[in-house]
Amino acid sequence: MQSFDLCVIGSGSGNSIVDEAFAEWSVALIDGGERFGGTCLNAGCIPTKMFVHPADLARTPDHARPLGVELGTARVDWPAIRDRIFDRIDPISEAGELWREQNSNVTLFREQARFVGPRRLLVGDEEITAERFVLAAGSRPRVPDLPGLADPDVAARVHTSDSVMRIDELARRLVIVGGGAVAAEFAHVFAAFGTQVTMLNRSERLLRSEDDEVAAAFTDHLASRVALRLNQRVTDVVKTDRGSLLVASVDPEGITYDFETDLVLLAIGRTPNSDRLGLETAGIDVDEVGRVVVDAQQRTTADGVFALGDLSSPWELKHVANHEARVVRHNLLHPDAMIASDHRFVPHAVFAEPQIASVGLTEAKAGELGLRYVSAVQPYGTVAYGWAMEDTDHFVKLLADPDTKQLLGAHILGPEASTLIQPLIQAMSFGLDVPSMARGQYWIHPALAEVVENALLALNLET
Repeated sequence: MQSFDLCVIGSGSGNSIVDEAFAEWSVALIDGGERFGGTCLNAGCIPTKMFVHPADLARTPDHARPLGVELGTARVDWPAIRDRIFDRIDPISEAGELWREQNSNVTLFREQARFVGPRRLLVGDEEITAERFVLAAGSRPRVPDLPGLADPDVAARVHTSDSVMRIDELARRLVIVGGGAVAAEFAHVFAAFGTQVTMLNRSERLLRSEDDEVAAAFTDHLASRVALRLNQRVTDVVKTDRGSLLVASVDPEGITYDFETDLVLLAIGRTPNSDRLGLETAGIDVDEVGRVVVDAQQRTTADGVFALGDLSSPWELKHVANHEARVVRHNLLHPDAMIASDHRFVPHAVFAEPQIASVGLTEAKAGELGLRYVSAVQPYGTVAYGWAMEDTDHFVKLLADPDTKQLLGAHILGPEASTLIQPLIQAMSFGLDVPSMARGQYWIHPALAEVVENALLALNLET
């Protein structure tokens, strides 16, 4: 039985922990996935945004026309777009794996692993042990138990985010099941590329975790580009005599519907990979949805075992996993002076059209907590750059505490939302109050950032 100082399960953010500071440690790095490097690199944040940018460009003629610029019709070369993306990403994955194989103090295992006891792991046919463990095995797309998926001909054309970006050609028709960030981003991409997209969402609106005003506006926007069907529960997917697929759904009144399509994308959330690790044999607890239970220092319920990222975090965001990895790295190296993860102000973005960015409390959550707050909504069209864009639809929404004058939440719907929100994240993180932020610095005129400035000034903090 091989014994190690440290065992890391997962080659995403967990892989970043092992640097030159661990040169004297013997390390086992385990990942049984198809591609090395984790979800973000291979099937998540990076490739999806590399598809989003061309999709944004494909939409340019529609945005240019009202401004008096005729750009013609966008023509999309799917294989060229796909190959540009993965011809860049795949070599990075392969190089990362090769580099780890060459590390003198790291033993790389490219097989699935399960705990068979406290600090004992079965990797393939080999049992290993380690003094410390880091669980960073991530998550996977959730696949519902639909009867039709047992048919191999059907299953071959039902995709998740893991596979849909590598299809051979664009489908003429695509049904997307789901209404969260992944579903919204792929709806934007494929609709921009000319696919007829139908979205089937179980609830009454998209992006339910967003602020109500933002979610409602986004739902209306996307409904103008795709066939949006709300309050639909998918019940079956079958193959037709014509070779297409038929997706069946039912609404709350029991009325059934059929949607004919060429491909299906399941985007209904993700499942932590905890169920694949035999955690119960190692004394590692999980919560009701399968996330590994951790404390503020990222320690699990088993001594010497840490966890991070999608396996234990409710945010399922790469920047959160990276932050937690830095915390775990410090705590491994400094067990007598551990630090805690800071999850106070975790931002996120949805890279669809329109783009969304958010940090802090929604208005509904602030009300639920019984907090005293004021809010302001500032349209893009109220500032000069908004005039240049002829923008009539997008806005910044802020919530603040009138007593402390601190921001409680920020929500942006519109172009460059993920960039515009950054100074608001910074203000919340470092305790900069609203008046100081609004008037304590220059705001470039006539930049789009003026809409953030005006939203800050619109908060009535004298109530």
